[in-house]
Amino acid sequence: METKNEGEVLEYLEQFSGMFNAMVKEVLSGQATGDASGVAAMFDPQKLTELLSSGVKVDTAKLVNEQMAFMEKQVALWQNATKAMMGEKVEPIIDAERGDGRFRDSDWSENPVYNYLKQAYLLNSQMLQSMVNALEFNDPKAAEQVKFYTRQYISSVSPTNYVLTNPEVCREILESKGQNLVKGMENFMRDLEKSPAEAFSITQTDADAFTLGENLATTAGKVVYQNDLMQLIHFAPDTKEVYARPVLMTPPYINKYYILDLDEKKSLVRWLTQQGYSVFMISWVVPESDLSHKDFGDYMKEGPIAALDVVQEITGADKVNMLGFCVGGTTVAAAAAYLRAKGDERINSLTFLTTLLDFSEPGEVGNYLTETMLPYVEQNAELKGILDGRILGLGFSMLRENSLFWSYFINNYLKGKDPAPFDILYWNSDPTNLPAACFKQYLDIGYVNNKLREPKQVVIDDVPIDLGKLDVPMYFLATMADHIVLWQGAYKGAKLVSGPTRFVLAGSGHLAGVINPEEGGKYPHWINESSPETAEAWFEGAEQHEGSWWPDWNQWLAPMSGDKIKAQAPGMHKNFPPLENAPGSYVKKRL
Repeated sequence: METKNEGEVLEYLEQFSGMFNAMVKEVLSGQATGDASGVAAMFDPQKLTELLSSGVKVDTAKLVNEQMAFMEKQVALWQNATKAMMGEKVEPIIDAERGDGRFRDSDWSENPVYNYLKQAYLLNSQMLQSMVNALEFNDPKAAEQVKFYTRQYISSVSPTNYVLTNPEVCREILESKGQNLVKGMENFMRDLEKSPAEAFSITQTDADAFTLGENLATTAGKVVYQNDLMQLIHFAPDTKEVYARPVLMTPPYINKYYILDLDEKKSLVRWLTQQGYSVFMISWVVPESDLSHKDFGDYMKEGPIAALDVVQEITGADKVNMLGFCVGGTTVAAAAAYLRAKGDERINSLTFLTTLLDFSEPGEVGNYLTETMLPYVEQNAELKGILDGRILGLGFSMLRENSLFWSYFINNYLKGKDPAPFDILYWNSDPTNLPAACFKQYLDIGYVNNKLREPKQVVIDDVPIDLGKLDVPMYFLATMADHIVLWQGAYKGAKLVSGPTRFVLAGSGHLAGVINPEEGGKYPHWINESSPETAEAWFEGAEQHEGSWWPDWNQWLAPMSGDKIKAQAPGMHKNFPPLENAPGSYVKKRL
């Protein structure tokens, strides 16, 4: 960028800032693509107006008190700003909450202008949130939605998100002579081109830094079976002898399996083989419209049930230990109840990782399932035959919007930087699609009507599903800071079954809390040997243990996994010869 004087620089920046932010607003609100989904609407203050249009009462006294407090703080802020401009040191009227990294740069505290912008934003944010808290809603769900969309709007208008009000961006402009803005626009257009019409897909990591089979999903094995929906991987044993009863793992089918097989240090799969288990993994297909008819029952039967048949034939085991992660766990639970209803007792134990069986506490995910959004998304899925996994990816990112969306918005587009390599975020940006039929049926069974918690409300092939009939040993792992599966909701699911249960709560969130290896694990876990009626009572009696939950699971699983037998190499069974090496071809297809 060549300029002759400071005035031209400022004029250029003003023009660029206005054009860039207008363009981004159009994309995020859906105006640029004709999209009207709830995911795009989360940036639109009009959404708040719609939610506030009915069934709301105002606590007038509380609102007046909050307004008076706000005005007093505004006056104090102006006074402090004047003193700061004169070089006087003053204490802040308001500061960012602990853990809010947006205002970490020293200029937000030391520069009077930026310090005023920060505090004015925080005061206005506090005022807006207090106004919402002064409202009384007839519908508790509407109250949660208003709070959620208010938070999204507040996060979107932060001064950190704009070119001229972010000191770090301004420094980048001076140091790069404006080239950061050019690179940022290139990054933005690249992401826009790769995004589906329904959701903007922001780059969170260096996609070229990882290759499946080389530095991710590296545990050796063979694909020994496949059908329309999945490939089955048999991993190579790490010991000469293995437990007689193998482990069959079912990952979520909105993402790829290799979250359980990252690098050597973080691979739960590799760790299991080192403990002497024979391990099998389902690797889901990335479906296209030709599979639009496949529903939840098909995923259940052609996924864990079909895999169970193969695993038992290959190993000769009388029973199999089954594990399900997130949506995969919900599917495994339904499959187990389906088999139990038919008198099939081949399942030895069940392990559920961050899984909802009772959807009465869906967390903030439930805020997307509004009367406005749900019909649109379902119609969109029916028209295309699939739900694009990138739509779900944006939705999940916006549950932690400042860390998983706006921080990359600033880094990629305003600073013009490329994101650093990060294996978990690479996996997070590598979703699968969902067939329209499966998407609609899963919503009906889970988030919309919560049918699994009631016996026989779900019927598949004339077989009633009753989770209360599950009587095998079960291990439930939830995570403290999970923004997708609230641990209290996961605990409610553990109360639906009749078999002996062990509920363990791990630190951190939906992914990091699960992928917390035995060696060097960062996060603690909590155990309560009893099983009280409520999650709150469970936590009151729980004891904290440092380090990974993996060894506790091993101590629970090993005694019921049978004697040690000679390990079997993958692909040696005559009926299931190797089709290809792990990680297989299904997992390598990217949207």
